[in-house]
Amino acid sequence: MSEQSPVERELAELLVESLNLEDVAPGDIDPESPLFGEGLGLDSIDALELALAISGKYGFQLRSDSDENRRIFASLRALAAHIEQRRAA
Repeated sequence: MSEQSPVERELAELLVESLNLEDVAPGDIDPESPLFGEGLGLDSIDALELALAISGKYGFQLRSDSDENRRIFASLRALAAHIEQRRAA
């Protein structure tokens, strides 16, 4: 497992808290593993809840109709990179 960056750790904590993942510790989420399917096992409802939590914490919206969502939500690392990119803009 790769080590989490500070942003990835913050995002992992938000993910666990907002989705009520009782059996998952933020530090146990591999930043390169898929968030959906065989990875963390999230589904489309989880994606919507996570997008709302991100909007509340970081002040920008992730659009549900974006063609980029598959790439953005691919992994914790991809999601953190997108957030960092949006923060810098």
